[in-house]
Parts: sequence; structure tokens; C-alpha cells
Amino acid sequence: MKMLMTCVGLSCFALGCSQTPVANKDAANKSAAMVANSTFIAESEPAGAIPVGEARTSVKDNSPVTIVGLIGGSPKPFVDGLAAFTIVDAKVPYCSDDEGCPTPWDYCCQLDAVKDNIATVKFVDAAGKPITENAREWLNLNELATVVVTGIAKRDDQGNLTVAANKIFVRSQK
Repeated sequence: MKMLMTCVGLSCFALGCSQTPVANKDAANKSAAMVANSTFIAESEPAGAIPVGEARTSVKDNSPVTIVGLIGGSPKPFVDGLAAFTIVDAKVPYCSDDEGCPTPWDYCCQLDAVKDNIATVKFVDAAGKPITENAREWLNLNELATVVVTGIAKRDDQGNLTVAANKIFVRSQK
């Protein structure tokens, strides 16, 4: 009987030990991801943030900028495979539940207002290369979250604004 109890005890111990490294590995991977993205998360709100609409008209190409807006502007504001998303100026009201819009963050009831009040946010590393993580998970974000983003303004030929971002502060989540 002693022998049987010893074998059962050792088996339980061996099974427990074989699972511990897997759990520790998952925790280590999650911890490493948090450390990697923590360099992009501001602990306090950056000063001097301007609304997206104002930034679109006043910020020059390749200049530093801090903007504030709500994640949205389309049914899928997050870019798959990149730490990128679109934000809309808070002055533009998103669609309410009573308007029958299943995705209020797409601003389907305000399309004309969105076009002049939207910007793309794309997180880049120190070398300026895009971060290839999904921003929703990587930065724990949701549609209609109000965010303050700091980075370098970039403009395309049509005057659209993109921020090559290096910091984000989440003011509120929906």
C-alpha cells in the first residue's frame, strides 16, 4: 500500500511539474508582450492634445503632433496585422442605438462630417517601421475608446492625416 501511495504521489507530482512550464511560458509570453507595448502607453495624458478635425487643418507634414479622438470611422476601424486604427473627432456624434445602427463607431449617420474629421493612427518602432501587432489586443482597445496619441504627422497626396505614433493614453473605454 505504501508503494502504491508513493507511485500515485510521484505521478501527481510529475504531472503537476510537466504543466507548470507551459503555464509559466504563457505567462512569460504575455509578460513580454506587455513590456513591449508598455513603452507605447503613456502613464498620464500628454498635454496640448488637439482634436482630429483641427489637426487635419493645422498640422504640417512631418511635424510632432498630439491628437485626441474616438476610435471609429468605419465598421472595422482596426487594421488587421498592424497596430493601426482610425480615430474621429469627438465633435462628430457617433450613431445612437435608436438610429438602428449595429456598429455606432462607423458613424454611418454622419458620413459627411467624418471625412473632414478622421485620422489614421499607426504605431511605429524607433526605426519608423510599423508594429505588426493587432492594436485591439496589443493595446487593449475598443471601438469608441477616447484616446490621446502622440507622434509625427504624415500627409498623403489627398491631405489625409496619419500619425506615426509612439505614445497613446486611453482617456476612456466604451
